[in-house]
Amino acid sequence: MKRIVCILLGLLLLHTAVLAQSKVKVDYKKLDRYYSQMTKEWEVPSVAIGIVKDGQLVFTGTYGVKEVEKTDKVDANTLYGIASNSKAFTSTILAMLVEEGKIGWNDRVKDYLPYFEVYDQWVTNQVTIRDLLSHRVGLGTFSGDVMWYKSDFTAEDIVRRAKHIPLAFDFRAGYGYSNIMYIAAGEVIRAVTGKSWSENVKERIFEPLGMSRTTTSPTNLEGIGNYVTPHARENEKNIPIGWEDWEEIGALGGIISSVNDLAKWMIFNLNHGIHGNDTLVSARNFNMLWTPHNNFMVDHTRDNDFNRHFNSYGLGWGISDFHGRLRVGHSGAIDGMLTSVTLIPDENLGVVVLTNGMKSPYSAATNYALELFLGVSPRDWSAEMLDRTNSRQQADTRISSRMEKRVLNTSPSLSLNNYAGTYRSHIHGDINITLVNDELRMVFEHSEYLSATLRHWHFDVWEIVWDNTHAWFSFGTVKFNMDNNLKIMGIDFDVPNNDIFFEELKPYRVK
Repeated sequence: MKRIVCILLGLLLLHTAVLAQSKVKVDYKKLDRYYSQMTKEWEVPSVAIGIVKDGQLVFTGTYGVKEVEKTDKVDANTLYGIASNSKAFTSTILAMLVEEGKIGWNDRVKDYLPYFEVYDQWVTNQVTIRDLLSHRVGLGTFSGDVMWYKSDFTAEDIVRRAKHIPLAFDFRAGYGYSNIMYIAAGEVIRAVTGKSWSENVKERIFEPLGMSRTTTSPTNLEGIGNYVTPHARENEKNIPIGWEDWEEIGALGGIISSVNDLAKWMIFNLNHGIHGNDTLVSARNFNMLWTPHNNFMVDHTRDNDFNRHFNSYGLGWGISDFHGRLRVGHSGAIDGMLTSVTLIPDENLGVVVLTNGMKSPYSAATNYALELFLGVSPRDWSAEMLDRTNSRQQADTRISSRMEKRVLNTSPSLSLNNYAGTYRSHIHGDINITLVNDELRMVFEHSEYLSATLRHWHFDVWEIVWDNTHAWFSFGTVKFNMDNNLKIMGIDFDVPNNDIFFEELKPYRVK
């Protein structure tokens, strides 16, 4: 009898604790002050934050300016590129197509895209729609991105070239975050509906949810108005750069939106695919999106920041636990803008953070808000994560070590005109090197914005002096490879960065 009483008492205390947490009182003015200080400490041009709770947008915080050295401030309607947060929109469109009986989750991609091909013919024939969306095809994280980055390729062109991306792990035996496979998912949508990914996301999601300011193309920005300027970061300074047009590859990250519009998207997802009285995605297919398909190891032998017990990727969403509650979210990174969308379904809570700089506090802002709303005494995530970010940057010696190893007062093996020629990359196309006014120029056939001057570095290595400022990389070199008779055979790239892998190009000389 005593045992039953103790159990009942324990359940009552647990219920009381949960009830108390559900009635957490949040000091919005204090939260606003915290975010304002955070924006200054991180030296990011702007931050826009939205928090939804119980079906309502309960907090908006907007800080900073649309462009450095200018005074135009951001607000809750200001547009930012949300990049890979778009992947959840892609998986939701596919869930709708499953709902309509037009596709099945386990359908083979090859049945819809006859030209689809990856590193192995057997794998090519086995890849399913779920495989595309859960990053388990066998390609490495970001591998192949160099082929579409700032290129004029169509989505189909890119998918056709996927066969040249090397195997990173066995099929369905690991996790490799693949933007290329999401481009393929977008092409499946086109093949099934006869409409582009952009048309589908507008008709199936933007319009029903009332996301009236959301678009998929920066060419629309002037007409819509109120949008930020992206910023690269060099030598601890924010540098305005242009918008990248990702509409052709939008399935991987092409959406441009605002706090107010993304609040509607979060509410829709927290309502499990239902908008008002309309069920746009049934429970069965919505649950598929939030089911772990690819699991990551969690170190259970030591404490972690969120008392996390599992970590995984579903279909277009990252899935884990956060202080005992389910956490569903994603981040996004497009040139000059970093963003995140995070949901705590058990609490009907969501946080969106949009920034227009490459040194961004989006994770800090999210963690602080979630802990505050969950009744957990929030850590000073801004200070902690800023310190981690600064330490990481200081520890990254890839560029400085290369500069230290430069050998001065050397000369190339051959006269300059010998280096000029056409070099072909299977995954990208031709790279033309010409001699112009005693300088070597490098032009990518399909990526004119990657044009550069080659400045002699040492021996047969040349520094890449880019014509344009790029968000993900700055310093880089190319090495001309020769046979024993000093005949130039090809080029090796060395552009140290975490996202665009030029070393995958492997150009060989064709003339």
